Amino acid sequence: MELDARLNPGPSSVAERAQRLEAAGYTRAWTHEERHDPFVALGLAATTTERLELGTNIAVAFARSPMTTAHTAWDLQMLSQGRFILGLGAQIKGHVTRRFSMPWSRPAARMQEYVEALHAIWDTWEHGTKLDFRGDFYEHTITRAMFIPPRHPFGRPRIHLAAVGPLMTRVAGSVADGLLCHSFTTADYLRDVTLPNLRAAADAAGRAAEAVEVSQLAMVVAATAPESFEVQSRDIRERIAVIGSTPAYRGVLEHHGWGDAQTELLALFRQGRLADMVDVIDDEMLRTFAAVGTPTEVADTLLERFGGLVDRITLMPAADLPGAPSETSVLFPAEWDPLFARLRNASRG
Repeated sequence: MELDARLNPGPSSVAERAQRLEAAGYTRAWTHEERHDPFVALGLAATTTERLELGTNIAVAFARSPMTTAHTAWDLQMLSQGRFILGLGAQIKGHVTRRFSMPWSRPAARMQEYVEALHAIWDTWEHGTKLDFRGDFYEHTITRAMFIPPRHPFGRPRIHLAAVGPLMTRVAGSVADGLLCHSFTTADYLRDVTLPNLRAAADAAGRAAEAVEVSQLAMVVAATAPESFEVQSRDIRERIAVIGSTPAYRGVLEHHGWGDAQTELLALFRQGRLADMVDVIDDEMLRTFAAVGTPTEVADTLLERFGGLVDRITLMPAADLPGAPSETSVLFPAEWDPLFARLRNASRG
């Protein structure tokens, strides 16, 4: 189980951060679509690194047409000399329609067609096939030589898809090179729901399940000082509460017998009562959705929960960690060095 890094600083510092991550021994770093464009950051990071794989986890697929994404991904694959991974997610209806002002319907079917459209476009660029893609959601039938980017020796980028529910997970098993598991995906849900659906879809598509790489985002609360523990716990409880209020993630809560909590969280969210939402997340829920304890205990928990289930893991800590990042991990305070070392050593066997 490899330990990946999150690469989320602004454009002015991302290149230097990526260089430091590579020097620290990370083999992959991910951006996500939040305050900054996830692709611009990777373009900058590609110029200062040589080995570090660079991917989006995630870019919002439905905020862009497949043609737009195909061009961006192609250029990043060329710029990084084959190190780019196109990680796509659907987001939820409200964000797609009201933040990005884009259409939303049948997200799983739309995502599968989106990936198929990308490959149809890349087939034209790589092999000169006629572009004649006609689907239920997307149509790409016009191109000219002046619009086709130069071929390069690195091939098309790998596509990883984010999924929580069974339908989107099956899409990943059918057409993707990797599955990006949400931070809300618990080890039990992963084992009981996600992986069986992934394997079934891969088998139905005539693919080996092992060909689909599985990556996990993991929420963590790691501290030795009580004050730091409380601050981190509060932040992660808030994150769990906000995610848990979203109907799209109700299935995970129901799997643990907490379906009523989602109903309560959504009602509180609509009333703007964030403090009360946090109070819904008790210690059992916190410790189910996050690895909690001292840095060494957190490392042991993550290895016990996800070892043998996922190929790669990325830590998602609280927003504000005490102390400056250490030179060892680049991302985390020196207090976390035992956590970093334990996971790193485990990945090296």
